[in-house]
Amino acid sequence: MTRLVSWMQTSERRLFAWMNRGVLRRRADALFRAVTCLGAAPATVLPALGFALFAPPPLSAAGNAALIALAASHLPVAVLKRLCRRRRPYLVWPDALACRNPLRDPSFPSGHTAAAFSVAVPFALAVPPAVVALLPIALAVGISRIVLGLHYPSDVLVGALLGTVAGIAAFGLIG
Repeated sequence: MTRLVSWMQTSERRLFAWMNRGVLRRRADALFRAVTCLGAAPATVLPALGFALFAPPPLSAAGNAALIALAASHLPVAVLKRLCRRRRPYLVWPDALACRNPLRDPSFPSGHTAAAFSVAVPFALAVPPAVVALLPIALAVGISRIVLGLHYPSDVLVGALLGTVAGIAAFGLIG
């Protein structure tokens, strides 16, 4: 079991280093700084609220489901951050590149990624053709968190899973 854990940690470190210090970072740093904002509270809560209040069905239902999914996904995010207390990669690895004013709260799981998927999934379920735009945006938010040095790949994976499950469950309740 310890060999498996060691292999997973080594693999995650390599993937992180490739994404954080590799061609993605050098070529598109400004893009990733902008994309990461799409997982922040204003960029997720406000559009979901706007659709919930002002859009016709099925978009209003998707907005309501997104609001529920945001709340439902962030409860386990907050609990896991407190329980796991995983230090962010730039605090652990001196060679990691981090953005200005980096975060100091625990790394695991990624709240931005959970939020992006919590909003994308209900809208993709309500309007299936929208998945071709929404899923890449949610994925880009997760990738940006790694490229900017704020999260490990496993933080992003778990955040995406939490957001996806919350989005599907909330849409099932509302949609």
